[in-house]
Amino acid sequence: MSFRRTLVILSLTTMAVAALPASARAQDVISKDSAAAVKASFLADLETLRAKFVGLANAFPQDKYTWRPMEGVRSVSEVLMLAAFEGYSFIPTSFGAKAADLGSREEAAKLRTLSDKAQVIDHLTKGFAHAKKELEALDPATLTGKRKIMGRDMSFADGVLGIGGDLHEHLGQLIAYARTNHIVPPWSN
Repeated sequence: MSFRRTLVILSLTTMAVAALPASARAQDVISKDSAAAVKASFLADLETLRAKFVGLANAFPQDKYTWRPMEGVRSVSEVLMLAAFEGYSFIPTSFGAKAADLGSREEAAKLRTLSDKAQVIDHLTKGFAHAKKELEALDPATLTGKRKIMGRDMSFADGVLGIGGDLHEHLGQLIAYARTNHIVPPWSN
């Protein structure tokens, strides 16, 4: 998907939130219909993000998966696995859906350290698919109030903007990694 389409999706999400009546925004309660519109925009944005993360994951050669710009900063594979884990757990549980079953804590922790390109891409794809499946199954009526997201009480719309913004930040991080390594993001050819 193009950068322009991503901006359109983010703009629509922002407009959906802004279109809420002032009284609803002040109470952080939205209607079922508004929640459904925000959910649809978020799902479209997640698909754009999935395509770009997977595109970049494929563009990086295996020998660059452990590359990091400096000590103490995530490597290419660590950023990709972070995005996978957001799909497996953070995105769905933030809105009341189920996390993926990744086995024990120890097994899940081992996944975070994967640096094999094929395995990372597999988990990235599965993570986004899990988030999509869980979000699609949510009844918009359950998304009308506040819930704890990142330790704060947030409305669904605020959670979507925060989580979407975080994923876009990590995408930007990977784009910078790619450019530093003379890798052209596939959508900008």
